[in-house]
Amino acid sequence: MPQIPDDVRRFILTSVPSVPYLEGMLLLRAGSTSQWQPADLARRLYITQQKADELLKQLAEAGFVANDGQCWRWQPAPEVSELVDRLARIYANELVEVTELIHTREERRARQFADAFRLRRKEE
Repeated sequence: MPQIPDDVRRFILTSVPSVPYLEGMLLLRAGSTSQWQPADLARRLYITQQKADELLKQLAEAGFVANDGQCWRWQPAPEVSELVDRLARIYANELVEVTELIHTREERRARQFADAFRLRRKEE
């Protein structure tokens, strides 16, 4: 079974909060010369325009895209660009493994959130 390289695995676990986030990032990367509007991204990812707008803002905060006031563009830092290129190749061949890694991260966060409430109730 092929494995995800450690640096890409770390990147996914620390920088990719959800599959739509990854899909949006890779879509913008693939259309790196294009100018994007939230409606364009929403159509391509089958999400609401509001969710697309939130996703673009998250990608901007993470340093993957930039907004010139009218549209969004793929504009990652050079040191991250190569890593995202590798992630795109891996995702194309190992879709299930990558999505499982993302979902495992999401499940762990949800469990930690639930555990925090359990701990609080025990302390009361």
